Amino acid sequence: MQRVLAIAHVLGGMLMVTAATYLLPIGWSIAVGDGTTDSFVEAAIGTVAAGLLLWGPTRRWRRELQARDGCLLVVLTWVLMASVAMVPFLLELPGISFTDAFFESMSALTTTGATVLTGLDTLPQSLNLWRHALQWFGGMGIIVLAIAVLPLLGVGGMQLFKAEMPGPMKETKLTPRITQTAKYLWLIYVSMTGVCILALRAAGMSWFDAVCHGFSALALGGFSTRDDSIAGFDSPAIEMILGVFMMLAVINFTAHFLALRTRSLEAYARDVEARWVWSAIVGAIVVLTVYLWWSDTYADPAQALRVAAFKTVSMATSSGYTGADYETWPPLAGLAVLMIGGLCSSSGSTGGGIKMARTLVLFKQAGRELLRMSHPRAVRPLLLNRQVVGDQVVLAVLGFMLLYGATLIGVTLLLVATGLDLTSAFGGAYACLNNIGPALGVLGPTDNYAGLSDFQTWICAFAMLAGRLELLTVFVLATPAFWRR
Repeated sequence: MQRVLAIAHVLGGMLMVTAATYLLPIGWSIAVGDGTTDSFVEAAIGTVAAGLLLWGPTRRWRRELQARDGCLLVVLTWVLMASVAMVPFLLELPGISFTDAFFESMSALTTTGATVLTGLDTLPQSLNLWRHALQWFGGMGIIVLAIAVLPLLGVGGMQLFKAEMPGPMKETKLTPRITQTAKYLWLIYVSMTGVCILALRAAGMSWFDAVCHGFSALALGGFSTRDDSIAGFDSPAIEMILGVFMMLAVINFTAHFLALRTRSLEAYARDVEARWVWSAIVGAIVVLTVYLWWSDTYADPAQALRVAAFKTVSMATSSGYTGADYETWPPLAGLAVLMIGGLCSSSGSTGGGIKMARTLVLFKQAGRELLRMSHPRAVRPLLLNRQVVGDQVVLAVLGFMLLYGATLIGVTLLLVATGLDLTSAFGGAYACLNNIGPALGVLGPTDNYAGLSDFQTWICAFAMLAGRLELLTVFVLATPAFWRR
């Protein structure tokens, strides 16, 4: 119990700090006069009050948290943040249910980009800005978690870059202190966002659209200010700018830091994930372009390239911006662009999915097993970036993938059991678990999640949270051993 109270004290302080994020939509609301100021002020006051209720009575139990406490703290932080962030939706959107409001805020904070809202073009600007700001804050939160927090708990994808892999990989530790690490990451994240906003403005977006899409692009969240998403702008320049920044955001942010510190692009060349991520995305663009042109989906090769490039980058980075409707393509092409979204993000980026590092370990381990079939006595170490990956890391990846597969199947079966068709259920489970957003069937790129029942919506919200927090962080809370002293 003392452990829970100590965590509650930290959560209370975090809630009070979170209240400061409401200053952005409050200031925007006052500037444009969209009439939502009172709702955001009330939400901010409520968040401070909730924080005080947790922080004040638990001060006597304040102590240094243990590594195991971090799992509970991380999960509760995301749930509480989504709970307080949904208040403006409840106050400003007549008829929206508690379930849908929570889903929208959880989708934003986990940078999934799935939405239950329609009429985005006419939504009050400050409320739309709030959706995108939540994605931006969630994206930075994920980077800090992946690089500075989860490795300390022993559950993050960045475990692949610890002492088991010496050499250049060890340089991904930026500073000896988490606070310093977070500060440098914030500086890079904010700077890249600012450049993206200016570029989008120069390409013809209004300041409002540029700010919103700058937030969602760097967070790889995929929210848009329009129901038609990026297709509503019909601008190759905008698509190119967003594509460039999505390709940057999908890379481990420590690589960006090292490149800036050394003033050299060598940091990217030495990052095995960066090389494979960019190569996989470029290769997928080429293959998809040829396939769409060859299948007469697009008669013009230039049009096929434009559509394939933006859609591939958007889905592969788990951003999920809607351009062309891939469900009108040949089934193989549409399924391929969805599936790639779970494989290509780097650890320490704002992207979702299993991460490229795990993907590489899985393929290389499969190669080792095939070699053993024909040469049982052969000794072939698993190499990544010319460094040996220990068996402990391989087992951890295999364990993660077992849990990933079980979760994907379980969520799919639950959605089917509640009446959703198999295509939509699998697509929704995969898209939510990998934080992609658009899926298949009734959850496809031209639809949204508004048609789900309340129970189905909660299932998808859980999948988004579990996928965003690397699964193990969430499921360890269900084990009896976690709660033993």
